[in-house]
Amino acid sequence: MDGRRLLRHRTGTIALDGRTLVMGVVNVTPDSFSDGGVHFCAEDAVAGALRLAAEGADILDIGGESTRPGYSGISPEEEWRRVRPVLEGLARSEKALPPLSIDTTKAEVARRALAAGAAIVNDIWGFQRDPELAAVVAEAGVAAVVMHNRERRDGAIDIVDDMLRFFERSLGVARGAGVPDDRIVLDPGIGFGKTHRQEFEAIAALPRLKALGFPVLLGVSRKSFIGRLFAPPPKAFAAPTSSACTTSPRTCRRSRCSAR
Repeated sequence: MDGRRLLRHRTGTIALDGRTLVMGVVNVTPDSFSDGGVHFCAEDAVAGALRLAAEGADILDIGGESTRPGYSGISPEEEWRRVRPVLEGLARSEKALPPLSIDTTKAEVARRALAAGAAIVNDIWGFQRDPELAAVVAEAGVAAVVMHNRERRDGAIDIVDDMLRFFERSLGVARGAGVPDDRIVLDPGIGFGKTHRQEFEAIAALPRLKALGFPVLLGVSRKSFIGRLFAPPPKAFAAPTSSACTTSPRTCRRSRCSAR
């Protein structure tokens, strides 16, 4: 019997027991914190995704709605209009591609993206925003990234305790919908609903998250909290956040890094 630890998704499995894996992020939005909107054009987004794959990305994460602080939400129709040509363009590629992840909080967008070839759903609200999303994941037999999030920052709370209680609720929703544990990844949500101090407390708590028995995804690429360690803060965060991505494997299985 194969004793490797695997993340199962719709089109296959991802081995988790070796090196830290890299998720390449392609944001098809006009105001992405990650790439500054350079992939807003579908052709540029497809080219960027292919480049990330060629550079060794293990997963390609495609998102059509900005999640930067202060963002304005968009309709499912607009979100699908943005990501559809990217997914269709990648489906036409003659090159072998890693599994595709759709970054969405909306069940309808996820359903369409999965039909277009996505194998993973990346939900920044951990199945707690759209009650139908977990059922879509279960029905399609795909993997899911369950991320911790908060509506607003609160420096007075114990952020690690909040994360653990959040994940308990999310896992309850997932299991209730029929999503198997071996298709779930946890994400502490760096840059989402946390103070500067809490970002570091969340990273320090990675061993506690891993103890829950799930793979952990850490997204620190181009996040501003690292730049605040420097005086004055650097104008570009690529170098310090890349360092965080490369050192984080000591404490977590997977790291999310974005590239232009």
